[in-house]
Amino acid sequence: MAKISYEGLIKAMKEKGVGKTDLSRDLGLSTRTVAKIAKGEKLSRASIGKIAEYLNTSSELIMREESCNRILQILRDEKEMRLSGGLYHELQVRMTYNSNHIEGSKLSEDQTRYIFETNTVDIGDGIPVDDILETVHHFRAIDYVIDTAEKELTEDIIKHLHYIMKHDTKDSTLPWFAVGDYKKRANVVGGRETVKPSEVHIQMKKLLDTYNAKSCASIEDIIALHAEFEYIHPFQDGNGRVGRLVALKECLRHNIIPFIIEDSKKSFYYRGLTEWRNEKGWLIDTCLDGQDTFTRLLDMLDIPH
Repeated sequence: MAKISYEGLIKAMKEKGVGKTDLSRDLGLSTRTVAKIAKGEKLSRASIGKIAEYLNTSSELIMREESCNRILQILRDEKEMRLSGGLYHELQVRMTYNSNHIEGSKLSEDQTRYIFETNTVDIGDGIPVDDILETVHHFRAIDYVIDTAEKELTEDIIKHLHYIMKHDTKDSTLPWFAVGDYKKRANVVGGRETVKPSEVHIQMKKLLDTYNAKSCASIEDIIALHAEFEYIHPFQDGNGRVGRLVALKECLRHNIIPFIIEDSKKSFYYRGLTEWRNEKGWLIDTCLDGQDTFTRLLDMLDIPH
């Protein structure tokens, strides 16, 4: 048994110019089967294959990917349903607000929630356009993380996250700013020298090769990946947000409860990153505190973990 991807099915139906009534009539599907499709319930693979053949598409394009990771599957299901008030909804709002606010966004959590829930802007004066763009972009970046969660982490995935975050922003108009690619100019963070542009690819490949060699990463491994990513600082800007999105992806990949770094813990988070190579415990404790934040969200929504 498998589930139909409602988004994939609707897209294929639009391309063929048919509706649910046509499916029922032409394929002889029962009203119960059609109702199952609408509810996202499981169908036999034979039924899915029959529908795919009728729509002249592949079964994979209209089949929803199932995961044994309960949290990831809930996120995928709710993302496809666009369910309001669930885990997907709250992750989008809370992680986007906190991650952007850590980097200086002026949008409040309520304003972030308003943009996500209404897809409109009514937030008063004095908010930079890029704050709004990068909020919407962060929503799409979380979608991409959910879609690619179980794939091995690659440089291409990381670069695409940067592209999602930075395209169409003011930075993208700068000739020396590489959107979706590694930095072209050297940069310093908090007085600390980062990896030179000419060495970024080498250092990123080394980091990912070492990390991906682990068959089963732990939360400590993912925190270490995050810290070393920030030490490399591969992009001209946007490293913090991309790094936290990568950590979210890898927690979902390895069936680990993710962590959300709250803006109120920013000073502890920055201290942990700065002192990582001297004292690893500070960053680990801050990220574990962020994991507790996510756990409280699961408890609030009555999701077992």
